[in-house]
Amino acid sequence: MDLNGLFNMLAKMFVRSAVDAGVDYAARKGKPEAELTPEEREQAKRARDMAQRAREIQKATRRLWR
Repeated sequence: MDLNGLFNMLAKMFVRSAVDAGVDYAARKGKPEAELTPEEREQAKRARDMAQRAREIQKATRRLWR
């Protein structure tokens, strides 16, 4: 693999982890996990699960249209 490919791979990994962290932060509405009520925790879990399903659908759609 050349350096350009390595850089692209590392950049994608960084962006993916940043997006995951942003989704988690948004799901918790900016609160730390310790401050969430049980209802808020459940809502945050549902939001994270929904984001994961959206990523899986996006991946399948990309595969379909290649």
